[in-house]
Amino acid sequence: MGKCHPFSSLKSLSGRIGSMLCNRGSTNMYKNLDSKLERKMIEMKQSSTGQSNFKSIDSIILRFPQFRDGFRNLRGVFEQYDEDSNGTIDREEMNKCLEKLRVRMTKEEVEDLFRSCDIDGSEGIQFKEFIVLLCLIYLLMKPSSSLDNTLKTDSQQLEATFDPIVETFLFLDNNGDGKLNKKDMMKALNETSPWERSPARITRTRFEEMDWDKNGKVSFREFLFAFINWVGIENDDDGKEIPDSGS
Repeated sequence: MGKCHPFSSLKSLSGRIGSMLCNRGSTNMYKNLDSKLERKMIEMKQSSTGQSNFKSIDSIILRFPQFRDGFRNLRGVFEQYDEDSNGTIDREEMNKCLEKLRVRMTKEEVEDLFRSCDIDGSEGIQFKEFIVLLCLIYLLMKPSSSLDNTLKTDSQQLEATFDPIVETFLFLDNNGDGKLNKKDMMKALNETSPWERSPARITRTRFEEMDWDKNGKVSFREFLFAFINWVGIENDDDGKEIPDSGS
């Protein structure tokens, strides 16, 4: 029973966020970004060896302490770009962040990225949202030797934090189409390691909690937001909850 506690708050959280996304007309808002992420996930699935450190919900939960450590270590990166120390990164600070990382994006792409990470519509990227922002940049921009020393220094830290999260997604993406659906997620959790099966009810519930827009599919971006809340961040002092949309 105790192993289910990390998921206990996701249902109400996903309900609030799902309502907010619908109210903001998000059906097409993130289509381009999610399409890019989908292609990236397909590419990474095809290039993987087929081996995975994860066999069930339990094997994922056992890694939560390491995930939390990775998130906690990103606090310093967040504070580096939060120049006015107000607990959020605004558009100007985000543009400086992208410039410093030598990430080349159009204004439309930058705005798409900002809006996709500013999930509560506060016009600022808070710490948990910044984790998503960094992960998306890490995946989409593929750090290379041409980047400056800041990103070179951070790249190993980002790799250690985000690669296991990507591996979790790829494991759950049983058919390798770059998104999660209930049937294949249940298949991944129940057939990969028959002696370590995850109860169907729990697997189904976890999927529904991640499927914020209730379209039967979970994009990597949806998964990432849910996963960060799923794992939790200890000593997170930003003090800001995603607000109820008023529905």
